[in-house]
Amino acid sequence: MLRVAEIAAPQAACDEVEIEVRAAGVNFADLHQLDDTYLVGTTFPFVPGSEVVGVTPDGRRVLALVDNGGYAERAVADAGLIWQLPDEVPDAAATTALIQGATAWHLLRTCGRLAAGESVVVHAAAGGVGTIAVQLAANWGAGNIIASASTEEKRALALSLGADVAIDSTRPDLDVAIREANGGRRVDLILEMTGGSTFDQSLAALAPFGRLVTYGQAGRVAATPVVPWDLVAESQSVIGFWLARCVRRPQMLGEAVAAMLEELRLGRVKPVIGGSFRLEDAHLAHRALGTRASSGKLILTP
Repeated sequence: MLRVAEIAAPQAACDEVEIEVRAAGVNFADLHQLDDTYLVGTTFPFVPGSEVVGVTPDGRRVLALVDNGGYAERAVADAGLIWQLPDEVPDAAATTALIQGATAWHLLRTCGRLAAGESVVVHAAAGGVGTIAVQLAANWGAGNIIASASTEEKRALALSLGADVAIDSTRPDLDVAIREANGGRRVDLILEMTGGSTFDQSLAALAPFGRLVTYGQAGRVAATPVVPWDLVAESQSVIGFWLARCVRRPQMLGEAVAAMLEELRLGRVKPVIGGSFRLEDAHLAHRALGTRASSGKLILTP
């Protein structure tokens, strides 16, 4: 259960930097951590939040990845996990570059190996990762970008960001909807984070040599186990991605974050901020994210 409390300010070690937090990102991982269903266990009590934008003691405006503790007035980050922000990128916009931005970048480039002219499906296309992935796919020359979302408003948002077609993610025959949106053909690349039936039907709509990249299970329902021989028969790939693994490969994380900040600076990616909440209203942000009532990036402002 989330509640506001006064605790001692964190103390930066010799290899860490203290940050006065101006904005903290809200992510699905935060929700999983609160009910202890994340990929790593949660030890309570703890302060959620893994990304912040703020100011360092020497006056630099930075974006930082933190080891929890972002939902606070002050946080500390490893010196190797902070990025100085361009003046052209506002605080709220900067929060989209790290967890969502770097994830979208790696989903398409590292895992999905998107090539110009290929068809791509972006599920949850109005979400934090989805809104960026749609724009990156368009920038990188995807042939047919199919956005999947649950409401007409969210589908309209995805179309405004560069999707070619938008389909209803709640359709029971989602695999059919995907093929219809691609001229009756199966698709080359699918980005999927819901799990359950969405994963199963996405795999059914994947073309030979296609790649299905899974990066979450927001629906909290497991997919049907994948049969390796079926993948062999279609020369298909199912690939998992978790951004935390990039922390141990700083070049991978740094390259993606730097690229996303440049996209934002030049206006090639439009940040979609779905809501800004006071720190004491973090539970409302979690409710909006968990019920899928929100679009784009949600932030907290201490």
